Amino acid sequence: MTQQGKRIGDFDWSAGYASQRAPLFARNVVSTSHPLAAQAGLRMLARGGNAVDAAVAAAACMTVLEPCSNGLGSDAFAIVWDGERLQGLDAAGAAPAAWSCEFFKDAAGAPPKRGWGSVTVPGAVGGWVALSERYGKLSFADLLEPAIDIAERGYAVPVVVQRKWALAAQIRDLAGQPGFAEAFLPRGRAPQVGELFALPGAARTLRLIAQSRGEAFYRGEVAAAVETFARQTGGAITAADFAAYAPQWVETISQRHAGCELHELPPSGQGIAALIALGLLQHHELRAHAVDSVAAQHLQIEAMKLAFADTYRFVADPRAMALTAADLLNPDYLAERARLIAPDRAQDFGHGNPVRGGTIYLSAADESGMMVSFIQSNYMGFGSGLVVPGYGLSLQNRGHGFSLEREHPNCVAPGKKPFHTIIPAMLMQEGRARMSFGVMGGHMQPQGHLQTLVRMLDYSQHPQAACDAPRWRFNQGLSIDVEPQMPASTVEGLRALGHQIGNSHDPALDLGAGQFIWRLGEDPAVDGYVAASDPRRDGAAVGF
Repeated sequence: MTQQGKRIGDFDWSAGYASQRAPLFARNVVSTSHPLAAQAGLRMLARGGNAVDAAVAAAACMTVLEPCSNGLGSDAFAIVWDGERLQGLDAAGAAPAAWSCEFFKDAAGAPPKRGWGSVTVPGAVGGWVALSERYGKLSFADLLEPAIDIAERGYAVPVVVQRKWALAAQIRDLAGQPGFAEAFLPRGRAPQVGELFALPGAARTLRLIAQSRGEAFYRGEVAAAVETFARQTGGAITAADFAAYAPQWVETISQRHAGCELHELPPSGQGIAALIALGLLQHHELRAHAVDSVAAQHLQIEAMKLAFADTYRFVADPRAMALTAADLLNPDYLAERARLIAPDRAQDFGHGNPVRGGTIYLSAADESGMMVSFIQSNYMGFGSGLVVPGYGLSLQNRGHGFSLEREHPNCVAPGKKPFHTIIPAMLMQEGRARMSFGVMGGHMQPQGHLQTLVRMLDYSQHPQAACDAPRWRFNQGLSIDVEPQMPASTVEGLRALGHQIGNSHDPALDLGAGQFIWRLGEDPAVDGYVAASDPRRDGAAVGF
């Protein structure tokens, strides 16, 4: 049950905020941050494919359609509900064999943001292949056809993507990286809105991936090209690093809330932060306060701060962690931490001691009941800035997520995965998937998961309303940003509690963007889904 005795999913359909979007109702749905990618996924469903086929096709398109967020050199994660079982996929790559603290002896705090010192092995392509092999109905080559066509013929650049692209082009240490200008500044600048952009090198790489089911990428021509490019421009990554990569199937971790269970992927991702925050809120009467009230927002902000304090201190490649996810989610420990939240003041929390004693997100669902939550990213916009000539392969900069503190569990080491920000999510109810969702945007992601989920489960706001609602973002210390449309009385109330508030004037870059697919009723073939797409991006939810 939710607030005022309502059943889960009994939404207030009249609730809403200023938006360009309305909820979509359909039995087969794809929701992404670019309409052409959503339509590509829908074409796979129309051909007889399933939600996984749709997700892979859309993800491949997104590497070309939103290059300021992801690319063929991205990492990826997914959670799949196949109608009977929930399964997670970790498609994040590891550090090159040459990397160590000594390798970065001239760096301070972390590996660099750009260039070869930030590039770990990209895992997204391997993730596509793994998803297709385990769950897909159509041929893998069919799934990449739309992306190849878009890369070769080009597309008109949309509004939000253009804005992000233009801002990135002004960053010197990004635009000056080898291969960047040739690929992404074809006229000596970022494309204008509505201007045609093509990436023929990516079409070539996508064909090689399609023909070989990914082998050319990790153990063939593409891997060899990356090694040659690295050797010529000062990088240490090798074809052997690519060949050593394999995606991993993993079990999810979860936290119960309001009659449902939120499922996230385990470390090295930050999804556990959303679970910790939900666990903390169980010890406070959140529903006693109105949805946009000072008290409701304050409790969520403080819970998120506590969650991040532990996440940043303890989460890393699980092989290097001294703690487990179960330690961090221990109910007694969360009850103890929850008592630190003061209703009358903002605080700057440190981590506890639980052992005393540029991202794209997409979702797809089909009438058989399969639901897919998928995310892939180059990390900081265009990532490392490096683009392999002739292959349209923009490489991520996930290596910057490592620490160079030798005693920290996230300290860089050969073959180790860095701390990851990208997190897909799945909401379960009574042993079945109820909603596939995600919110992109760096460390905004678990904050977006928390805020939108609380609105839906605790306050019965429908998915599009919860998506449209004004958000806050915790930065560090007492600093938070809020969207301009947040009620002035709420903003002033938070400031009076000690929150140091700044305004976010570009929500597409700062406050995350989400996609949501909620199962209506018990049988998707009869009742279908309701989907929402975030107006902070160019995207769409489409279906039939």
